[in-house]
Amino acid sequence: MQTVVKNSIQLVTVWLLLSISLCTMAATPSSAVVFIYHRFGEAEFPSTNTTLEQFDAHLDYLEREQFTIWPLARIVDAIIDNTPMPDRTVAITIDDANLSIYREAYPRLKRRGWPFSVFVSTELIDNGYPSFMTWPQMREMQQFGASFYNHSSSHDPLNRQRPNEEESDWLNRVRADIEQAEERLTAELGHHKKLFAYPYGEYNEPLANVVQQLGYVAFGQQSGALSHYSDLRLLPRYPMANIYANIDDFALKTNTLAMPVIEVSPWEPEVSEEPPRMEIKLAESDANLNRLACYTSNQTSLPIEWIDRTKGHFSVQAETALPIGRSRYNCTAPSAEKGRFYWFSHLWIRSAQ
Repeated sequence: MQTVVKNSIQLVTVWLLLSISLCTMAATPSSAVVFIYHRFGEAEFPSTNTTLEQFDAHLDYLEREQFTIWPLARIVDAIIDNTPMPDRTVAITIDDANLSIYREAYPRLKRRGWPFSVFVSTELIDNGYPSFMTWPQMREMQQFGASFYNHSSSHDPLNRQRPNEEESDWLNRVRADIEQAEERLTAELGHHKKLFAYPYGEYNEPLANVVQQLGYVAFGQQSGALSHYSDLRLLPRYPMANIYANIDDFALKTNTLAMPVIEVSPWEPEVSEEPPRMEIKLAESDANLNRLACYTSNQTSLPIEWIDRTKGHFSVQAETALPIGRSRYNCTAPSAEKGRFYWFSHLWIRSAQ
């Protein structure tokens, strides 16, 4: 009789632990972190350069801490299908196809057997500029874990209409630019998943809708981890260059979780002189909303107005006009797991009228 009771207690205990685990998974979906690089060891381009010492430190950290390195397309599939990913899953992406990728990043990643993705502006390659890779170099890299995706043909800021350009003409030009790049990538490197990265990380809602209509999952350059809550028109990536590439910041960002944002308003990033008021609604998670903090790009704290705390509904607004150009609102909240934070970033673009 005692044996039966003991076995019953053990079964109940296992069931409870499993139930708790499943509830936690439901409340805290799988997250992944995607990094974006541009140049390696090119000090003359400080705004987009990562030093070789920084890049080596990044790779050593990922290896030492046993992060899971997945191809970008595999992470996208997991998000779309809402399937679990290993905790601390990372993807490495690089924009623009600069030659230093082939000379410096590729050998380091090849040695470790790690996959990585390059977003290519095809016109730069077809024109044979010496500071960019060649198609044969890319075909070589494909054999050792590299994947190549669409970064437009021209690398123009596609969100901007030209002077006297009608909106319909602008959208047709954008569509043709993206489709031309896809044709060249397919002709040179074969078929691939339709992933797209906005040049300069700049977008607006009409452009994002065109990208979606063409069948792409798109990436920006705003910070944050991603999960199945993320908008497939604008998946986040952490930029790694210059002062933002120090190892302490890198380690912090590799361990972040995707803020479970189910609604953000306004989604449109282009703003006028008036500082934008952003509303966010969050799904349930283990984020400590009592310690939710939001900041502008220059680390100015944003006051948080709770519209409905029980539903994770709040707003933030800068007190002064945002600077000309690109800026962001960043929001973070601690996870129940010590040392980890939920992170969300929203881009704003203010043009000089």
